[in-house]
Amino acid sequence: MRIAMFGSRGIPHTYGGAEAFLEDLAPRLAGRGHEVIVYCRRSLFKERPPTYRGVRLIYLPSLETKVLGTPTHTLLCMLDMLFRKVDVALVLNIVNGFHCVIPWLFGKRFAINVDGMDWKRDKWGAIARKYFYWNAKCIGKICPRGVVTDAYEMRRIYLEEFRTPSACIAYGANIETSTHPEALSQYGLEPFQYYLIASRLVPENNADVIIEAFGRVNTRRVLAIAGSANYRSAFIERIRQTKDPRVRFLGHVSDAQHVKELHCNAYAYLHGHSMGGTNPSLLKALGYGNCVVALRTPFNLEVIGDYGVFFERDAQDLARQIQNLESHPEVAAEYRRRAPERIRQAYTWEKITDQYEEMFLQLAAGEDPTRVHSTVRKLTSEKSEYVSVAA
Repeated sequence: MRIAMFGSRGIPHTYGGAEAFLEDLAPRLAGRGHEVIVYCRRSLFKERPPTYRGVRLIYLPSLETKVLGTPTHTLLCMLDMLFRKVDVALVLNIVNGFHCVIPWLFGKRFAINVDGMDWKRDKWGAIARKYFYWNAKCIGKICPRGVVTDAYEMRRIYLEEFRTPSACIAYGANIETSTHPEALSQYGLEPFQYYLIASRLVPENNADVIIEAFGRVNTRRVLAIAGSANYRSAFIERIRQTKDPRVRFLGHVSDAQHVKELHCNAYAYLHGHSMGGTNPSLLKALGYGNCVVALRTPFNLEVIGDYGVFFERDAQDLARQIQNLESHPEVAAEYRRRAPERIRQAYTWEKITDQYEEMFLQLAAGEDPTRVHSTVRKLTSEKSEYVSVAA
């Protein structure tokens, strides 16, 4: 098959879950004999090689602003795709939902990974959130056979709120261990003497709650925050005003090996994400053997199960959970030991690639992949159980 993928910044890139997703999925599909095209935003790449790990790269322009970068680039990608012999396309991000009218009108077979609930993200203004909501509401009519959700809870939301069935395919992660712990010295850190946040610094990821909680913990360890935002942010300016000398802002870490070392050598990883489905950063933390302390949401519960610790969106509760890990290092060590097993169970890239390949073959054959996935996972804090529903 010839498969086109767009809706992200492109690959290789160090910023964003969509880019990390394509950087793992696309080369694996190419390695299985498929011809894979990934579209890239031209202005974001100083060097523009024609291929990357067997994937063909096409560079197109975009209007690089906080709101317009993705939709303007995706519009050009869709128009370009019409003139190529593509068997199936994968569009990323619900912000591109209305654009999908173009391949629909021309009879192209395609799928869209809707990602998270952008219509609820605080970083967007009211008009943008309304636009994202209507994209989500209408996508089932524009793309009736190719909506992809990345978590069973997200599948349930689209089914109940928008009456849109979807194929449920998560993201994947690699299982790796530390090989160059000396890299930590560049950040003034020592192995297992820090807690880690690794995420975009946006309100819905709750770095402010984590910083407030950390201030209540009696520990000599530091809180290392790896992340930023790709636009001017009042939220970042506010959290940087913390007076706690144990809080260190590392900024955006672009070196993938350094990201790995930061994860592998953390005492615990603090995950405050409240939006979205299966979060790639969370999977990465598990794959790198972190003791994961995550905000209690249906999405995080689905991913982690009993392989991590949960906290309410309350600084006092989080401080209590962190203090418990401080008092019981053997508990933190056991969570670190067990974490990669969660990836082996459900989130290896080989499993995820199998599922995407099967979906693409079904779409190319004119079948409906959304009818195959008829299971919604219902979760509590103690256990998981499966309940069948009609698609």
